[in-house]
Amino acid sequence: MCGVFGIRAPGRDVARLTYFGLHALQHRGQESAGIAVSEHGRLTALRDLGLVAQVFDEQKLSGLRGDVAIGHTRYSTTGSNAWANAQPLLHHARTRTVALGHNGNLINADELRAEIGGRFGSSSDSEVIAAAIATDERPLEDAVAATMARLEGAATVVGLAEGRLFGFRDPHGFRPLVLGRLGDDPVLASETCALDLVGAKLEHEVRPGELVVADADGTRTVQALPEAERGSLCIFELFYLARPDTRLSGVEVHGARVRMGERLAAEAPVEADLVLPIPDSGTPAAIGFSRATGIAFSEGLIKNRYVHRTFIQPEQGMREQGVRLKFNPLAEVAGKRLVVVDDSIVRGSTTRQIVQMLFDAGAAEVHVRVSSPPVVSPCFYGIDLASEDEMIAARNTVEEVREAIGATSLAYLSLDGLQGATRRPESALCRACLTRSYPTRTPIRSGKLRFEAPAPL
Repeated sequence: MCGVFGIRAPGRDVARLTYFGLHALQHRGQESAGIAVSEHGRLTALRDLGLVAQVFDEQKLSGLRGDVAIGHTRYSTTGSNAWANAQPLLHHARTRTVALGHNGNLINADELRAEIGGRFGSSSDSEVIAAAIATDERPLEDAVAATMARLEGAATVVGLAEGRLFGFRDPHGFRPLVLGRLGDDPVLASETCALDLVGAKLEHEVRPGELVVADADGTRTVQALPEAERGSLCIFELFYLARPDTRLSGVEVHGARVRMGERLAAEAPVEADLVLPIPDSGTPAAIGFSRATGIAFSEGLIKNRYVHRTFIQPEQGMREQGVRLKFNPLAEVAGKRLVVVDDSIVRGSTTRQIVQMLFDAGAAEVHVRVSSPPVVSPCFYGIDLASEDEMIAARNTVEEVREAIGATSLAYLSLDGLQGATRRPESALCRACLTRSYPTRTPIRSGKLRFEAPAPL
């Protein structure tokens, strides 16, 4: 996951624009946030644990002056949730200093660390990208292109060096990146919703293997690496991760999710009184299910939208209530046959609690419908899914999953149904978490904390 943003706009408050861009990308990462700016080639970075609005205030933003800026919201897949791993990361070398924000996960980070050598200030895989660029003695554009060729896995990157903004996607294009314009000024962002918020117009999606460089001479795009034969935009982006108002590969995400719900209704109809989503990610599919069946749509579950990942843990009595911190059912569910629509089930523990909550509120039946196929395999490209041993569908039948979550019935959208709803060809998407078929080799070592320093004895 993670969100990245970059802008080169002399005469504008680039730190403030980046701040608002990161707000639009907050859903992509809630562990830490940061902004780096370049003023006449001098880099300054501010990053910390927490949400964007917790890390930055007016005073901090006013101290970040420059013509170029990048920003990052982190969701960790390699490296712990620690300050040292917050991004943008800065890596200093004799050749240059690089500030960098990375969305994705590298398969060959271990090999690259060994090749580059030296000291690393973080335990994330992202710093090896910055280090490779910083230590390369060729001109910046050549150094970035050469580094791109060394990376395996998922790497959507924005960076600052020598007063210039750069950004790129790996040849598979696992994670999204778009180029927009705010007037004549270039803007890079993970999703189009961030362009919308700052008033920028979409120019084009950055192609897999494409490098964008912006400096005083203008904005250049170079196809630094050939696009992989199999394009691999993550299908999880389309049914869960991306914001509904974003466009991915020319497809509006909300519309695709509504179509998923419509197809789910055709594949797994049920007699019921109300259709309700598990908010917020299940809402578009629930709308589609309701439209296709004529069953009334209800919010059903009210979500407390002020509950995020927090450093303040509830006391034990509240912790045992679990999901009630986030959801509370409406009284209208009592006596009703419910269709509960969600985007996915991974471990199943949250779904089980929600089903039980609805029965406790008086629901007569709780039919669970999922607008994606069973998630059966881990992701090595930037989504911190559970290990296969923890995935409820990996070794259980649909009926066994139904029993485990306590639902009256359970049905998933078929893989063909999901693919059709995206209106993208199979060859354009990575579906490994649903099929166990990976577009690249898989890493020998993939532990999230493998680069952490050993604990003192």
